[in-house]
This record gives sequence, C-alpha cells and structure tokens, in this order.
Amino acid sequence: MCPQKIALLTDSCADIAPELAAENHIYVVPLRILCSDGEYQDGVNIFNTDIYRYLQAGELPKTSLPSTEDFGKVMEQIIAEGYDGVIAVMMSSGLSGTYNLARLVAEECAEHIAMRAYDSLNASLGQGMILLQLAKDIQNGMGWEELTERRVPQLIENTTAFFSVDTLEYLQKGGRIGKVTATAGALLQIKPVLSFAEDGQLTSVAKVRGRKQVMQKLMELTAQCAEGHQRYNLAIANGGAPEELAVLRAQQVEALPNHDHIWEGEIDGTLSVYIGDGILGAALQALD
Repeated sequence: MCPQKIALLTDSCADIAPELAAENHIYVVPLRILCSDGEYQDGVNIFNTDIYRYLQAGELPKTSLPSTEDFGKVMEQIIAEGYDGVIAVMMSSGLSGTYNLARLVAEECAEHIAMRAYDSLNASLGQGMILLQLAKDIQNGMGWEELTERRVPQLIENTTAFFSVDTLEYLQKGGRIGKVTATAGALLQIKPVLSFAEDGQLTSVAKVRGRKQVMQKLMELTAQCAEGHQRYNLAIANGGAPEELAVLRAQQVEALPNHDHIWEGEIDGTLSVYIGDGILGAALQALD
C-alpha cells in the first residue's frame, strides 16, 4: 500500500530557510561542526557568520555527520505527526556520508514507516530546490510511486548548480577539492566557478577575473542550462555577499523570465568551513 501522507527529509546543507522548510513539511537533520570551543549543530546553534569568524582567526573547524540521536529524533517526530512515507534527499555523496547514513536509517525504520533515500549529487541551492519542487508536487497531489520512481530521479538529473569561491584554500585544507584544479590566482583576482560532476564531486567549470565577471559567468551558465526548456525553476544563494545576491536576483529574473519559481538561500555553516565567505551561487532546474 502506497503512503498517503508524505514528509520530506534532508540535511542542513540544503540551505532552506527554517520558515520555508516548515511551510513545505521539510524536516532537517543538522550536521555537526567541531570547533576548538566545542561541538555545534549546523543551523541550530552555529551559522555561516560564526564560521567566518573562526576562519578569520586562523582556525579551520571540522565537520561531521549528523548524530544517530538527531536522526532518530527527527524520524520519531515524523512518525508522531502521522506521516506514513518519507522521501529523503541528502547532500552529495561526493562530499559527505549523509546519504549513506539516511539509507541505513531507512532500513532500520522499515517496520514503522516507508522511506526512500536519494543522493542529490548536489548541495546547497541545488539540493534545496529539489526538495522545494517535490513539496510543490506533493501539494499538487503527486503520489508516492510517481514521486519515488520518476520525479525524484528526474529532478536530480535536471538540477544544475554553480557557485563562485574567493579562494580554494579551505577546500584544499579540508580535503574536499574533488576534481577542482588548484590555481594560484589570488594576486590576479582569479575566481573559480564550481559545479558538481556526475559522481557528485566538485569540479571547476570556469575561472573569471573579479567579482563583476563572477555574476556575468553565473548568468551565462544558467542561461545555457535553460536552452531548449520551456519550464524551469531558479535558485540563488550567497555566503557573506547579500548585496551582490540582490543584483544577481534581478539579473536572473530579467534574463530568465519564464521561471515557475525563484528561491533564495544562504550558505550553511558546514559548507562555509570549506568555501569561506564571499560566495555567490545560481542554479537552474529544468521541469520539462
């Protein structure tokens, strides 16, 4: 029997604002961040601005998977609230083990609730917009089988995110460099633009000079993803660059006016450990 009442589950790297998550019945399990003065829960008692202060002071915090206790509490809440199905979309397995942890939780909870776990092969705004579109689909009456067999894989395949970083220093130190080629471009103001490879690891897709060129390149890349599609969603995000985010939003809306939705996010603490501040991101999700 197919579940009728469906919840969505993710981790704190989906970068969905708490009020937006609550409105769309999206439950969030926080990753853990380990600092010299203690252990914190991402998005609960530590945020990106806190991480920036640690980085500026010369400390590189460490990140860790959600605790089994935190995962258990969220699952208990979902069951207590009367849901009989859970779709979990987690941060890319190329960056974290949260997807594998969700798979184990699904197996352990099988007697109590139906649960399907998916590797988003993405993070931040790309991961978040997959969940937000699924929430719209559920609200529009899409059923369990169509969601789990067709819709989730389709959204994962057709969601592409890009983001710029001011430096690759933290990615290198944190061992998350993936397929990105390090470049000594700080003196020349070279800004790498990153995306996700098919296996969910980070990959470099462009290098531009200066902040203004970053926004132009993000526009070009998302416009390329829109080619041949009549329906799509947009998402933008920032980490310590709110004024530039407003400019990027205006540019995206003008250049890609046929979007169904445009969502905004703020980079979480976990990802900030690896990419620092001054971050801008843009994503496009094809719907047809």
